[in-house]
Order: sequence, then structure tokens, then C-alpha cells
Amino acid sequence: MEENNSIPDDILKIQKKLATFEKDSRNYKKYLKILRKHIKTYTMKKRLKSNINTIKNVKDISGY
Repeated sequence: MEENNSIPDDILKIQKKLATFEKDSRNYKKYLKILRKHIKTYTMKKRLKSNINTIKNVKDISGY
């Protein structure tokens, strides 16, 4: 369960790298775009796991 609440290492690495660039520089914009993609993927995975758990709970309750 601890894994669900922690931020993935790839996102942390990108954030650390992003912090080293000057805001609005070319590299800053590039890494910001990469970070958005990783966060979007991470949140979609969490949402999917949550939906699967909900479906399992409903099935258990209704007896399917």
C-alpha cells in the first residue's frame, strides 16, 4: 500500500532536473512537457487501479 501514496522515482528525477534550469528557457519547457506526460500517465494508472478495486468490491457485495 505504501507504493500507492509515493511519487514515482522518474517523476522526482525530472522535477530535480527541472529545478536546475532557468524558467522559460528551452530546456525548462522541454522538461516541463516531459514531466506533464509522466504525471498524466501516473494519474491514469492510479485511476485505473482505483476503478478496478471499485468493480471488485461491487462484485463481492452483489455476489457475482
